[in-house]
Amino acid sequence: MSILTATGLHVPGRLNRIDLALARSSLTLLVGPNGAGKTSLLHRLAGIGPGIGDVRIAGRLLADYGAEARRGRLSFLPASREIAWPLSARDLVALAVRPGDRAAVDEALAKVDAATLAARRVDRLSTGERARILLARALAPCADILLLDEPAANLDPAWQIRVMAVLRAEAARGAAVLASIHDLALARASADRVIVMHDGAIVADGAPADALDVATLAAVFGVRWSASSGWVVA
Repeated sequence: MSILTATGLHVPGRLNRIDLALARSSLTLLVGPNGAGKTSLLHRLAGIGPGIGDVRIAGRLLADYGAEARRGRLSFLPASREIAWPLSARDLVALAVRPGDRAAVDEALAKVDAATLAARRVDRLSTGERARILLARALAPCADILLLDEPAANLDPAWQIRVMAVLRAEAARGAAVLASIHDLALARASADRVIVMHDGAIVADGAPADALDVATLAAVFGVRWSASSGWVVA
């Protein structure tokens, strides 16, 4: 049963009347070339920015949820990793939970192996360290739905794999997880479901092997997989 449903999502020049449903306990990875509409879709699902269409969580319009009720329902990680505030990592993660909930902060930091970063100022962390702290902030509320824009960006290969493991663990606890990603091999290896976007529309949606078939890879990404050479231009 779907926890999130979206109908008629449209942003002129960016999204073209998209319908989408997300189920609990599932990791869905969103792929597509630059400018395909991935960020615009995540923004509309999170209720950010202009556009039309309905987003419902458990049958109720997203707009009808108050701030506190929404905290436990939906968590969003933006693509930007820029932080101007001179906050400690712990204090930044704490902004996502109820005041004084240190256990939730500690658990979120532990999920991304960042306990040793807790006291450091986020504006003085490396880009990769900051990415992990921002991911911890998104994880801290233990929301029913996680919408994550490029959670593996700016991370080394080992941490990209570890982030996918973290997201699979979130799905295992019952969350509906939708994350955009550029690494097609990682998407194929990690996802329960892959959604392929192109020119503001969903052009493939299904099990990884089905959504990322030879025809879609060539038509959307202009690549094919070679056992001897890896990804090559189609």
